[in-house]
Amino acid sequence: MFFSRKKKKYVMGGELKEERCKVEERGTEKHDVERYFRPSCLPVLNTRISRDFFDPYYDKKYDEIVLPSRVVKSPEDTILYYFSVLWEAAYFAYLDGRPCGSVGAGTIPYPVAYNFLSKAYQKRISYKTFLTSFTDIAHVNLIKINHVQVDIEHPHVLRYFIEIETIQSTSKHSSSFIYYYGYVYIKKDSNGYYINDMEFYEEDFLCAAYHLWQHNAEAVVAAKYGNWCNLVKKILPTKQDGYVKTIGALGDDGEAYQFVFFQLTNDTDVLVGQYKKGASGKWEDLHLVPEDCTKQKG
Repeated sequence: MFFSRKKKKYVMGGELKEERCKVEERGTEKHDVERYFRPSCLPVLNTRISRDFFDPYYDKKYDEIVLPSRVVKSPEDTILYYFSVLWEAAYFAYLDGRPCGSVGAGTIPYPVAYNFLSKAYQKRISYKTFLTSFTDIAHVNLIKINHVQVDIEHPHVLRYFIEIETIQSTSKHSSSFIYYYGYVYIKKDSNGYYINDMEFYEEDFLCAAYHLWQHNAEAVVAAKYGNWCNLVKKILPTKQDGYVKTIGALGDDGEAYQFVFFQLTNDTDVLVGQYKKGASGKWEDLHLVPEDCTKQKG
C-alpha cells in the first residue's frame, strides 16, 4: 500500500498548512462580504452599478457593445462608472488559479470596461492586452479621485489623480492587497467623455519608510525646490485637509509659491500640483522640473 506524502512547505520558520473550510455559494441572503475586502478606512467610490447592469452585454463581444450615455456624461462619471464596472471583475491566467470557485462577476465586465477607452486609446492597447493586464486581479476599490493640474505631456486632455486598492491572487491558496496610484486622462468627443490614457504606480509599504525622504512633502519642497533650484527662501506651515497637503512658500525672488501633495495609503506624499501667484493674485500653473536644476548646476 502506498501513501502519498506532500512535501512540507515552510514560511517564517513554521510549517505552512492548508486552510480547510467549506465553500458556500452566495445566495439571496445578504452577506457582509465588504469587511473581507477593506483594509483601508476610506469609503469605496466605485459602487454606481448593480449586477443587472451587465444583462444587455452577456452575449456580446467588446466591439458590439454601446455604453449608455449616462455613464460618460462627465469626466468624473466616466472614471467612477469605469471602476464600478471593474469592481468585482476577476481574471485568472489558469483555470485552477483559485480553489474557491467563481469570484465576483468573473470576466463579464472586461468587454464593457474596454468601451470606456477612447478610439485612439483602443488603437494603442488591444482588447487582448487590456484583458491580460488584469491577470490575477480579483477586486478593485477606487478610494481616491481628484482633478489635478494638466500634464505638459498631455496638454489637451483632463487629468485625474486616482488611488485604488486591489486584491490579487499570489498563489492557489493566498491573496494580497496591492495598492496603486496613478493618473487617468480624459478626452471629450461627440458622444461623451472617454479615457484617453492611464498610468499606474505600485505603492511601496517597506523601503520608503526605511530609506526615502522623497515620500515626505516638506522634505521634497525643502530639498528639490530649495536646495536644488534655489527657489524657496521660506517654507510656510503645511495645511492638511484629509489626504490633501498644501505647502506655501516664499521665493528668493520675492514671489509666492504653492505646492499641493496627495497622501497615499502608505503615507507617501505625491506632488500633484505646483503654482506661482500671478500679478492678478491668482495661482498660475508652474511646471518646474527640479531634476533639471541639478543638471544646470552640474
